[in-house]
Amino acid sequence: MARRPLIAGNWKMNGLKKDGRALAAGLAKLMKKEKKPAFEMLVCPPYPLIDRVVEAVKGSGIKVGGQDSHTAVSGAHTGDVSPAMLADLGCKYVILGHSERRTDHGEKDALVKAKAEAAIAAGLKVIVCVGETLAQREKGQTIAVNRRQVRGSLPDGADAKNTVIAYEPVWAIGTGLTATPEQAQEVHAEIRATLAGLIGGEADKMRILYGGSMKPGNAGELMAQPDIDGGLIGGAALKVEDFWGIAKSC
Repeated sequence: MARRPLIAGNWKMNGLKKDGRALAAGLAKLMKKEKKPAFEMLVCPPYPLIDRVVEAVKGSGIKVGGQDSHTAVSGAHTGDVSPAMLADLGCKYVILGHSERRTDHGEKDALVKAKAEAAIAAGLKVIVCVGETLAQREKGQTIAVNRRQVRGSLPDGADAKNTVIAYEPVWAIGTGLTATPEQAQEVHAEIRATLAGLIGGEADKMRILYGGSMKPGNAGELMAQPDIDGGLIGGAALKVEDFWGIAKSC
C-alpha cells in the first residue's frame, strides 16, 4: 500500500532566531520549486522559534511541529506547553516519547499515550517514538522492547491520519551509528505487525519512520525498505543541504 514518505526534522535544543529563520527559509525556497513533491516535509524547532518558522515556511507546503506537549489544555504546569498552544501557533504535528524525553525526564509509555491522546484532541497529529537501548539490543530484547512500547504508547483512536510511529534505536541517535537497512526493516515490520494486532488493517496505512542517524548517504537505501516510510532526522536536519538531500532520496 502506498504511504507518502514523511521527512521530519527534529531540531532539538538548537538554533537562535536568525538560525531558525535562515534554516526554515532555505528549505522553503527549495520546497516552493517542487511541483509535485514525493514526500511530506515537517520541521520541529524549539518552542521559542515556532512562530518565526511558521512564518518563514508559509506557502511552501512545509509543516511545523512541536517537540513535546503536556496532557492538559492549560493550568499550573510551569515550563510546560499544551497541545492547544502548539496548534494556536500553527503547528500540525508534535513529537512525543522521544528517547531523550524518556531518558532525561523519565517519561513512561502511559504518559506518552496520555500526551498523544491530548494532542490528537487538540487537532494535532502525533509522532510517537519507540526504540531500544544498546544494552537491550545486546540482550536480544529489541523486538520485545519495541512491541511493549508500541502497545503502551499508542493512543486510543490512533489511525493513519492522526498518528505516525518513529522507530529510533537509542544506540544510533547522535552516535553516527546506523542500523543496517535489514536491521531497521526487521524492527519496522515487527512494529507494523504489532500495530495490526491493535488497529487492524489501519496498520498498513500508518507511516513508520526511521530515526537513527539518517543522512543523505544512507537515506535512499533505508527508505527503499518496504516498511520504512520516511525519517525522523536529528543532526542532519540542521543543515539545509543535508535535510533536503534526505528528502530528495524519496
